[in-house]
Amino acid sequence: MFVDTHAHLQWASFDDDRKNVLERAKEKRVTRIVNIGFDIDGSLKGVELADSHKELYATVGIHPHNANALDKKTVDKLRELAANPKVVAIGEIGLDYYRNLSPREVQKQAFETQLVLAQELELPVVIHDREAHDDVLQVLSRFKGKIKGVMHCFSGNKEMAQQCTDLGFKISFNGTITYPKAHELRGIAKWIDLKSILLETDCPFLAPQEVRGKRNEPSFLPMIAQEIANLKRVSVDDLAETTTRNAEEILKLSAAP
Repeated sequence: MFVDTHAHLQWASFDDDRKNVLERAKEKRVTRIVNIGFDIDGSLKGVELADSHKELYATVGIHPHNANALDKKTVDKLRELAANPKVVAIGEIGLDYYRNLSPREVQKQAFETQLVLAQELELPVVIHDREAHDDVLQVLSRFKGKIKGVMHCFSGNKEMAQQCTDLGFKISFNGTITYPKAHELRGIAKWIDLKSILLETDCPFLAPQEVRGKRNEPSFLPMIAQEIANLKRVSVDDLAETTTRNAEEILKLSAAP
């Protein structure tokens, strides 16, 4: 069985066939899926979907693109949503210096505010880091021993991966690891301890190379697993078992439905 630890099935592109998407996931042994919040509406819809489907979970949080929207009212709403037992983390939160859709200082403040919330609620976090490696690590280091979580769509180097695992974070790989130019990323996946690896699709984005250009979905997760299994020289079943156990550990997921 597989766990897709980062999906966005609340996205409008799934509105017409979400039921079929979930059926295809089950057929490919993707038995649990975590829908990731990115703003209040997306977080709310993710929670609603989780309440309606046993195999779905949710996170709630404000993406760095939307950091301008974080105020006390928003934090209170996140706290309220996080009280739902199907909410397993605060996220995705972090820093994005590629698009800079919110000013960097505003992003940092929103990041730290949500880390404090996660610490208060004793929840892990899901980190978005794009071209902001040093600042992300600097902020997370201030919470060492207090917060654990997931480095979503990991894009750093080997040194950063080691620093993240030292801080208590799992490293999550998605379809980008299958791309022809992702040599460094594959090297990291080959090197890192299997106990630190998670799988994700980040659907509807970043479909694996075999289906690149299509809308991504959880049923494509085994393609990512196969790539990593080949790198680690283990069977896909062994990879599935370990990464599922890793997800259960860090996100406190209940048994598969």
